[in-house]
Amino acid sequence: MSTTTTHSTNTLLMVILAVLLPPLAVFMDRGLGTQFVLNIVLTLVGFWIIGIIHALAVVL
Repeated sequence: MSTTTTHSTNTLLMVILAVLLPPLAVFMDRGLGTQFVLNIVLTLVGFWIIGIIHALAVVL
């Protein structure tokens, strides 16, 4: 598998994860930190959609 294929596959998986479980996607991309905590708060307060938007912004 080429590097480009691997990178695009990882990105696709991270996008799917960001839609299904936004905090987990941010954690896998950035680890424990302010972005992770912010995403949890946004997901809980923003009724999931805001958390998804933030997770996609972090992942992409």
